[in-house]
Amino acid sequence: MPRTLFHRLLAAGALSMVALAASAQPIKLAYIEVLSGPFGAVGELGSKNLNFIVDEFNGRGGVLGARKFEVVNFDSKGSPQEALSALKAANDQGIQYIVQGNSSAVAGALIDAINKHNSRSPDKQMVYLNFAAVDPDLTDEKCSFWHFRFDANSDMKMNAITDAIKKDAKVKKVFLINQDYAFGHQVTAAAKSMLAAKRPDVQIVGEDLHPMGKVKDFAPYAAKIRASGADTIITGNWGADLTLLVRAVRDSALNVEWYTYYGGAYGSAAAIGDDGVGKVKVVTEWNVNTPNPKMDPFYEAYKAKWPEPADEFFYYRMKVMVGMLAAAMDKAKSTEPLKVASAMEGMSWTGDMGEVTMRKQDHQLLQPLLVSTFGKVGQPGIRLPIENSGYAFGNAVIVPAKDTALPTNCKMKRPAAQ
Repeated sequence: MPRTLFHRLLAAGALSMVALAASAQPIKLAYIEVLSGPFGAVGELGSKNLNFIVDEFNGRGGVLGARKFEVVNFDSKGSPQEALSALKAANDQGIQYIVQGNSSAVAGALIDAINKHNSRSPDKQMVYLNFAAVDPDLTDEKCSFWHFRFDANSDMKMNAITDAIKKDAKVKKVFLINQDYAFGHQVTAAAKSMLAAKRPDVQIVGEDLHPMGKVKDFAPYAAKIRASGADTIITGNWGADLTLLVRAVRDSALNVEWYTYYGGAYGSAAAIGDDGVGKVKVVTEWNVNTPNPKMDPFYEAYKAKWPEPADEFFYYRMKVMVGMLAAAMDKAKSTEPLKVASAMEGMSWTGDMGEVTMRKQDHQLLQPLLVSTFGKVGQPGIRLPIENSGYAFGNAVIVPAKDTALPTNCKMKRPAAQ
């Protein structure tokens, strides 16, 4: 064989081996979340949820033939600055898919940083997959081609809550209590605006914005709620700030209705107890008491692996996120962020809870929402508990995906190749 031909065949073989090795590498997802401090349990729960989803997906064959996803954890400590350091560390490891959700302040910092990074380094671009940061501005004035939100934003959730209140004659006097950061401010503003439009007879008898993650005793806040004469509380609180608030209100024997964003997670069910049966509502995209032939065995398998109360499955939207990401990669026949992002925007995809659409205009997912009511296992519609508490949410009123859509002012700036 001529030496030149031999060298060409050798080089071609080497390139094929490199391509084969690359195709066998896992597709890493950088999970940048608060994994320590007062909200660390929230981030740890999300990590368990995401890793189980990824393992289940990988077990069904993976993506692009046989490639697997792999989750790599980074602790943001709930700080935008720490999250940016984690983003740099993820980039240094060659990770191009970023997953984050808890804290809209962190989300805003990540969006800005990824926008700048992608414009400077087109060969190392990143896509940001947001599973829980719900400030509407993130898909409005701050919208980005590289950012995709898989949770309903806070205005969409408040729209569902106030639709329920519109039909709830018991609601006359409302107290708004929220954490003092972007999301909490947004919940307060949306509640005021939407209640005024849908139930002008309802009085806002009090409002409070408290330091995030720093209040250990919510008894003074419970006393303010009592003094206001409120019959209903609306809160977007999450993590320890929700659990401690619920306990303080329960301990003060306040007889109030609750409309919450996160009443179904982080130890709240046990804290609510009998006092909340029929009174506490939550807006979510799924709950364990909505019978589903696909989610029921998935949930059973999850609880078999993670039986502890604190390890409840909460983030169904992560299942949608991983499914849509894989579908976009299969459609693009690539893991290159630009091709995958282009494939995902505007995509309609059928999940276990029905069809969802990633709206092209602003990269906000449109999905069915459930407004569910707290109950005790054994009552009609409450077949399974959450967090082994004996309580759960059920009897959901389902808001179809098309009815969750709200206007956006997003003016998406797409890469030149688009």
